[in-house]
Amino acid sequence: MSAGQAGGRASAASSWRPGEARTSTVLARAAWSRIAEPADRAAGALLRTVGPVDALGWLQSAGTGDDAVRHAVSRLCEVIGVDDRTTVRRLAAAVARWAPRVATTDPARDLDNLARLGGRLVVPEDDEWPTGLLDLGDEGPACLWVRGTGRVDETLRRTVSVVGARASTDYGDRVAGELSVGLVAAGCTTVSGGAYGIDAVVHRSTLAVDGTTVAFLAGGPDRLYPAGNADLLRGVLDGAGLVLSELPPGSVPSRVRFLRRNRLIAASGRSTVVVEAAWRSGSLVTARLAAGIGRPVGAVPGPVTAAGSAGCHRLLREGVAVCVTDVDEVLELSGAAGEGLDGIAATGALRDDADTRETDGLDAPGKAAYDALPLRRPVPVDALVRSSGLAPHELMAALGVLEVRGLAVRSTGGWSRAASTGWS
Repeated sequence: MSAGQAGGRASAASSWRPGEARTSTVLARAAWSRIAEPADRAAGALLRTVGPVDALGWLQSAGTGDDAVRHAVSRLCEVIGVDDRTTVRRLAAAVARWAPRVATTDPARDLDNLARLGGRLVVPEDDEWPTGLLDLGDEGPACLWVRGTGRVDETLRRTVSVVGARASTDYGDRVAGELSVGLVAAGCTTVSGGAYGIDAVVHRSTLAVDGTTVAFLAGGPDRLYPAGNADLLRGVLDGAGLVLSELPPGSVPSRVRFLRRNRLIAASGRSTVVVEAAWRSGSLVTARLAAGIGRPVGAVPGPVTAAGSAGCHRLLREGVAVCVTDVDEVLELSGAAGEGLDGIAATGALRDDADTRETDGLDAPGKAAYDALPLRRPVPVDALVRSSGLAPHELMAALGVLEVRGLAVRSTGGWSRAASTGWS
């Protein structure tokens, strides 16, 4: 399959703006960022093996019927020299996930929307692609939707990721602020997730001393989320900082996307520091992801009676992190960061023996389906297929499980969450 056969929307949109034509690679990667959910290993492997343009052209030609998909998968596997049944089966399942989004994907429109924000798209083929993200292997992002004027690679060259609880305490806020100010004085860029609590303190404290900070979003670059931090994130852009996302404009943040976004925070820092975290916290996921790709992890200790420090103590006890109490110890930790590490280690979700959630025990499709369900007005199955990133048969199976567990309700208008449930 040649690049010229990519066809479809990508090639038709290659002259999306007179005098500023985008390359087919940029358009294809923009399309893939909407078609595949973040950290989709099948998509990453396909892009790595055949390239984004040919991968998109192949997907567009695969069709949606079972026979057509099987034929397309067999043809691709023959071309790339793969004949094991497991790969064929996984690729066919992936096509079923991706196909519902192909018809509505318009990379030219997404790039126009980004341009109106003053942003730009950066792809792995660009010389400003941050090398740290390469350590994510096939779980790496297809591209970065960038807002801010600085070069991404230069901005992320000397960085420390600082994360922590959304419901932070005065103690956590004070420590996060002091660390951020000290890191700026040492010439470092801070990286965090733009959320309430510790994330916000990191960004705000960095800006207060004219430092550079980077925020990774869990939604599109136009969604400065949470809304209460929109002014803060605009302040990041007004300074020398960057607001980055792997999702195109219009993409809605969700719990699954927040958790997957954490791998970008982990990979972008030369080290990761958890300032404050409860027993179950997304910050612990970030820490484990960082450790899995060879990044040093530090955790700030707190009172043994404080629930907000229980996660930090857990990381220390399990040997995932080392104790850090001031900026000098963080800098020492960052100086030990390894480079050129390949791949990403398997990192399962943290087990929780003391707390439970109603979504505990759901598999990945179940959680994705639950995440996509609206809280009030029911939506039809085809809309849920597009928003969840699941294949139709995966979605229906997951909805059945959710209905049995009392987490989803089926009505004449479609599906919605059970009234008694919320974010978990």
